Amino acid sequence: MTFTRRGLGAAAIGTGLAAAFVHRAAANNLEKAKKAGELVVATEMHFAPFDFTEGGKQTGLNLELFTEFGKEIGVKITFQDLPWPAVLPGLEAGRYDLVGGPATITRARAERYRFSVPVAEATVALLKRTNDSSITKPQDIAGKQLGGATTTAQLAQFQEFVKTLPGTTPPIREYQSFSEAYADLAAGRIAAVANSLPNIAYVAKQRPNVFSVVQPPFGTKSYFGYIGRKDADSAPLMDALDAAIVKMRNDGRLAAMQTKWFGQAFETPDKPIEPAL
Repeated sequence: MTFTRRGLGAAAIGTGLAAAFVHRAAANNLEKAKKAGELVVATEMHFAPFDFTEGGKQTGLNLELFTEFGKEIGVKITFQDLPWPAVLPGLEAGRYDLVGGPATITRARAERYRFSVPVAEATVALLKRTNDSSITKPQDIAGKQLGGATTTAQLAQFQEFVKTLPGTTPPIREYQSFSEAYADLAAGRIAAVANSLPNIAYVAKQRPNVFSVVQPPFGTKSYFGYIGRKDADSAPLMDALDAAIVKMRNDGRLAAMQTKWFGQAFETPDKPIEPAL
């Protein structure tokens, strides 16, 4: 590279202009997905009824909602199944551009990531064994061995709630997935699992002789949303996702999905929210 008194030589200037042109012409994440005809969405397929497998095949609300989103933007949606603790680090590392967990919208997460408009309520409640008559309200779990999924907002709320209970309650047992926690609950190894109301309502609906929801929910009212990065390249993709969700909300498709998978529809905001958590 040669230099002149004015700075870079002509060849270097040409190279710099070419690089700048390439940078300006680079496609954002939405354009890249449209060009490829595919959008990769990371999820954890042990989070029924949003995402799970049945007969070896993916099913749940996420699959239906993202299929509709794919139609809106003209791409095929491909899901990547990962353990939840690995999902957000993978997003930050750029391995994919969207997380379809979904996740509870919290202030801490909203500072780091961009959330979509809400797709369902996420208020935390307890799941117990149906034949356990010792638990009739949330406070009855005091002193019992409890379970939750590691690195989740539900676990964080559960831990804070347990601190308010009288006496001494053992540390909450943490599981890699809610499926593992439900299995231990059914086997009597733990007395209750905390998860968002839509999730445990679905579990109790599927196996009413085994599981029951403890009313009322103990958590702060909150919502689920999908997650993207907070950068200029991600903004068009997240804008398109928001527009698609609002369209589904307004034409009744979202409520129909909620009723199908949760047994009830939730009133959700039509714009990004300020988290209460």
